[in-house]
Amino acid sequence: TASAGKLGWVSFLVSRRPYFLVLFGSTINHDLSKLFNELWDADVNRFVPGKDYTIALQGKAGFVQPGNSDAARDGASEPLFRNVNEERLRNTKTYAAFVSLLDNYETSTGVAEVVTPEETAENNCFLDAILETKVMKIVHQYLVNKNLSKSNLQDFKSQLYTIWFQLYTRAEGKGPDSCGFEHVFVGETKQGQDILGLHNWVQFYLQEKHNHIDYKGYVARKKKSRPDEDDQVLTLQFSWKGLVKPMGGSFIGVSPEFEFALYTIVFLQSGEHCTREKVRIEEYDIQIVVYRHGQHIGTAYPVLLSSNNKDLY
Repeated sequence: TASAGKLGWVSFLVSRRPYFLVLFGSTINHDLSKLFNELWDADVNRFVPGKDYTIALQGKAGFVQPGNSDAARDGASEPLFRNVNEERLRNTKTYAAFVSLLDNYETSTGVAEVVTPEETAENNCFLDAILETKVMKIVHQYLVNKNLSKSNLQDFKSQLYTIWFQLYTRAEGKGPDSCGFEHVFVGETKQGQDILGLHNWVQFYLQEKHNHIDYKGYVARKKKSRPDEDDQVLTLQFSWKGLVKPMGGSFIGVSPEFEFALYTIVFLQSGEHCTREKVRIEEYDIQIVVYRHGQHIGTAYPVLLSSNNKDLY
C-alpha cells in the first residue's frame, strides 16, 4: 500500500491482480486512463502552451447564477487567449475542417435546424479528416475489440455521424433543434436564459476574437488557489450572447479528434443517461462527463479534479 500525501491517493497491488487508483474515495478507471494517455501521446495535432498559444488567466471568477451577464463580476479585464497560432489552425486538416462547422448552427434551442447539402458535406469532410488520424485509428480498433463498433470504416463513420451530427429535439414540440456537435463544440442558448454546452477551446478563442465572448475569470476548485497557464484542462466563467455561464469545463489546446475520441468512447461504453468516468491523463485527474440523449450525445465535458501543478495546493 502506498500513499501520495496531499493528493489523497491510495494504490493497491495484490499479486498479479489489476490495481485501482483511489482519489478521495472514488475509483480511477485505470483501463480508460491507459487508453486516454495513449491517445494523448498520439495527438500530434495538440497545440503546445507557450508555443502554439498563450493564455492570461487573470482573476478568479466570483459566484453568479446563470442568466443575464450584467450580474457577473468581471475578474478578467483582458481576453483569455493572448495569441493562437492561426496559421497552424488553418493548415492542420482536422482543425480547418472543424472550424468550417462552427457557423452551421442556429444556437437558440427551440429553433429548428436546417441542414443544407453543403453542411452535410462539411460534416462528412470533418469525419473523414479525423478518421485519418492516429488518435481515431486507435479508438476505432479499441471499439471494435470491445464489440462496440464495426470493423468497416464506413460503418464506423456512420456510427459517429449518428452520435454527433444527427439532429434531435432539445425543446419539445419545436422540431429537431440540436445535436451533440452543436451542443458540445459550438454552444447553445436556452430560451434566452442559459448558455448550454460550448466546451471547446477553438470556438472559445474564435468567439473571443470577434468580441462575442467575454472571459470573466477562472473557477478554482474548493480550498484551492489558481491554476497554471500551462494547464490544458480549465474551468472558466464567461458571458456569451448576453448571458453568463457560471462555470464550464474545457480542454485547452487539444485537437478536435482527441475530444471526439474521449467522449465517443465514454458514450459507447455506457448506456446510462449520465456517465462520469474518473481518469488520470498526464498530470491531470479528470472526470469525463457524458450525458446521453437517446442514441446521441446530449453533452460532454471534462471536470478537473486535481493536478500536479504546485500552484494548486
